[in-house]
Amino acid sequence: MRNRKYKIQYYIGVPDLFSIMNASLGFLSIIMILKEAFGVACQLMLLAIIFDSIDGWIVRRTKRKDDNDFGKNVDSLSDIISFGVAPALLIYSITSFRYINILVSLLIVTCGILRLSRFNVIANVKDTFVGLPIPVMAALVSSIYLSGIPNEYIILLIVTVISFIMVSSIEYPKINAKNGAIIAIPLILTILRFKVFAMILLFMLIIYILAPFLLKIRRDIK
Repeated sequence: MRNRKYKIQYYIGVPDLFSIMNASLGFLSIIMILKEAFGVACQLMLLAIIFDSIDGWIVRRTKRKDDNDFGKNVDSLSDIISFGVAPALLIYSITSFRYINILVSLLIVTCGILRLSRFNVIANVKDTFVGLPIPVMAALVSSIYLSGIPNEYIILLIVTVISFIMVSSIEYPKINAKNGAIIAIPLILTILRFKVFAMILLFMLIIYILAPFLLKIRRDIK
């Protein structure tokens, strides 16, 4: 039994294979960024989000027990590659403000690590996401680029604000299967490089990001 616990196959489950695919797509996205194939890099990041979603869906459907937190660690390490490092490198590569883009890129990675670390601690405590989920960063950066938004000031400002929202205590609703399917449609069509759907995806992401603030304003008015 003791020797068995040292074998990697003792820990790996089906959801972990999707997490590894997520990480692989994130790594390929980084390679594409280094080759300046930014559009392809965005497609790969969005595809990584789909695999990350499938991973979570399988865990919920099978009610997998993860007593040793192996699956949780694989998922988080994969996420920081695809949704932290990849979008940070993309932001650095598509903006030209010396030093500022380095600091903003570093902020994305740092906040991503902190966000995922906190999630691992409180995942089973909260029914909502505390702070903006990190896949939103990758989806937002990708949809901004594929939508053709040219203003570097706006791009750097947006991702800076989003980085801080990730590590905030603002609560975001967890996306159920029905809402996930609605978001998946423009996401998949954006992967196919339909520019109009990149704009639709960007609009939906903005609504999700602003949702807690809009709900608070609505409650205050009442």
